[in-house]
Amino acid sequence: MADNTYTPPKVWKWDAASGGAFANINRPIAGPTHDQELPVGKHPLQLYSLATPNGVKVTVMLEELLELGFEGAEYDAYLVRITEGDQFGSGFVGVNPNSKIPAMMDHSTNPPIRLFESGSILLYLAEKFGAFLPKDPAGRAECLNWLFWQMGSAPMLGGGFGHFYAYAPEKYEYPINRYTMEVKRQLDVLDRQLADRPYIAGDEYTIADMAIWPWYGALVKNKVYEAAEFLEAHTYTNVIRWTDELAKRPAVQRGRMVNRAWGEPSSQLHERHDASDFELRTQDKLDPENSTS
Repeated sequence: MADNTYTPPKVWKWDAASGGAFANINRPIAGPTHDQELPVGKHPLQLYSLATPNGVKVTVMLEELLELGFEGAEYDAYLVRITEGDQFGSGFVGVNPNSKIPAMMDHSTNPPIRLFESGSILLYLAEKFGAFLPKDPAGRAECLNWLFWQMGSAPMLGGGFGHFYAYAPEKYEYPINRYTMEVKRQLDVLDRQLADRPYIAGDEYTIADMAIWPWYGALVKNKVYEAAEFLEAHTYTNVIRWTDELAKRPAVQRGRMVNRAWGEPSSQLHERHDASDFELRTQDKLDPENSTS
């Protein structure tokens, strides 16, 4: 290990891109890089996103609300191409100064409310519509425990394991071992939690499931990082059972299509402005096993 040990400088300076996937959009400063206004559609809820796991959380939530008949949950969804730097446009930065998807504006209020961070958006919508968040104090607390578990755990999965295993320009044993150990521990946490209950927080399907499924469901079904065999994902049988059951929900199937710009054309819906936008991509063409969200 002595030959390739890195000695950090006394003061770190950003001299060049680090290489690897997404290096062209990484930088150590915030703020916009260009002027670009955001489009605004006809509905109060305006979503600016991409169908990564964090984006899928919100579109699934919105489609689940519509499935329950909440007309106020109708929304316009616009595609934000993060590899092209759309998230650094002035309009997007105005909604989310952190320049990460998803971001949302609620124009049903005066002045409109800006929303960013996927967990914050899920909680806001759950409280706004009174759905997918238990009302009793104990149930609510348990749901929020798991919502915030996901927010704290997923960076170890995505920015940690996913980066060093799948995206880094070079493979190094220490970070891969370190993050693999942590991801397997997280999967074991979920598997034990799901051993004697149908959903993450108990008997109810909640925003905790919507937050966790796009990340860990995709992981065990080998739809992110192509690491299922490496992680022995098949051993987490309760997570797989839960993943498969959620994938059958019509709102989940619709939600994972929105702002999706890769995969089979029938699985993509770059923008969503009305329920009729799904008509050309009927549900019988969707295979729950094909989710990459």
